[in-house]
Amino acid sequence: MDTLRNIIEKVWDDRSLFASDEARTAVFRVVELLDKGEVRVAEPLGSVWKVNEWIKKAVIMYFPLRQMEVMEAGPLEFHDKIPLKHNYKELGVRVVPQAVARYGAFLSPGVILMPSYVNIGAWVGAGTMVDTWATVGSCAQIGSNVHLSGGVGIGGVLEPVQAAPVIIEDNCFVGSRCIVVEGARIGTEAVLGANVVITNSTRIIDVTGSAPVEYKGYVPPRSVVIPGSYTRQYPAGEYQVSCALIIGQRKPSTDLKTSLNEALREYGIQA
Repeated sequence: MDTLRNIIEKVWDDRSLFASDEARTAVFRVVELLDKGEVRVAEPLGSVWKVNEWIKKAVIMYFPLRQMEVMEAGPLEFHDKIPLKHNYKELGVRVVPQAVARYGAFLSPGVILMPSYVNIGAWVGAGTMVDTWATVGSCAQIGSNVHLSGGVGIGGVLEPVQAAPVIIEDNCFVGSRCIVVEGARIGTEAVLGANVVITNSTRIIDVTGSAPVEYKGYVPPRSVVIPGSYTRQYPAGEYQVSCALIIGQRKPSTDLKTSLNEALREYGIQA
């Protein structure tokens, strides 16, 4: 692995080496390891996440090394540089027709893809469901036993290489039409109600105590979150700006396998 990393870093810094067989072999090998889940763009180290920048560099360099080609799946035809994943039966992954995952994305055994999309560099944990029309962007890290509900948009990131990807930790429920982008991190067992938008600059306000507590780019574990707004003064007047409200904590009585609706119903909120 150190040898691969050294080659990737050397080629990244000196693009005159890009056409060499050594560079091509190294880049293709890194993407193969990503596809198999043997390396990750980001990985947990205790309570923090480490971004492996050299792997993102390999993914970025993979694109110009690939040629456009026609790919067929039954009556469907694609024209792209990145091949599709295959051998889902051997991987233990259920894929409903019209779901697409690109080569270089890792899907753990037990993952279910409804008609959805998973991009290169993404990592999806065991038992996770990517529901209808949900998208998992490049390099996003999705934990085990997560439910990405219908229409969820998980953002991707390749550049800048030091930027953290979106991270959804284990056992989270993400409600319909939620958007999580710009390297935001959703803590273990958190519950996001429908239409919550989390960016790196979104104000995430815990309103459960006597005084608000504010976060940005991070939802603490077991938080129950709904869309909200706050008043902001502009030269033209006062307007409502979107935010996210933490209205409670997921209760011990909420079993890990319960539905998003049941988790939110404890607070009188629908998914």
